[in-house]
Amino acid sequence: MSLPIKNLESFIFASRWIQAPLYIGLIVAQVVYCWLFMVELSHLVSSVFDAAHFSETAVMLVVLGLIDVVMIANLLVMVIVGGYETFVSRLDLEDHPDQPEWLSHVNAGVLKIKLSTAIIGISSIHLLKSFINAANLSEHTLMWQVIIHVVFLFSALAMAMVDKTMTQTLALQHQKNH
Repeated sequence: MSLPIKNLESFIFASRWIQAPLYIGLIVAQVVYCWLFMVELSHLVSSVFDAAHFSETAVMLVVLGLIDVVMIANLLVMVIVGGYETFVSRLDLEDHPDQPEWLSHVNAGVLKIKLSTAIIGISSIHLLKSFINAANLSEHTLMWQVIIHVVFLFSALAMAMVDKTMTQTLALQHQKNH
């Protein structure tokens, strides 16, 4: 292989590091979500001492909001850790006691499925919040939230089916070659 082509290929491969600042930006976003969680938690705790504004529905909506923030933070962790590991560089965590179990077999397909299920979970929380607060929302808004949630479900199912088909096809090709 000629030196210019080898240098070009090395340059193209090294370009994956351009994504590293994007993952750092997502870490900053995670810090913002942590701050948002703490602000909402302080509102919840302070509302306990204000009996006039303390209702089970209000508490449930705030708690669902907190769960939503946690699920989005989990999604960020999956994207940051899984994306970096898949697309930028391996993380040297083999002997680390806190290494996530899923990280040992992460690839683009697994990451897509994990992300889609996390998005469905987040959408479910939003939908539940809307149903609890349905009296304050229009029927049109509720209908579109349900439709969007169903689209997320079908999209995740389609991605899982495509990933399963691709995995089976690769396994068959591997068997033919060996």
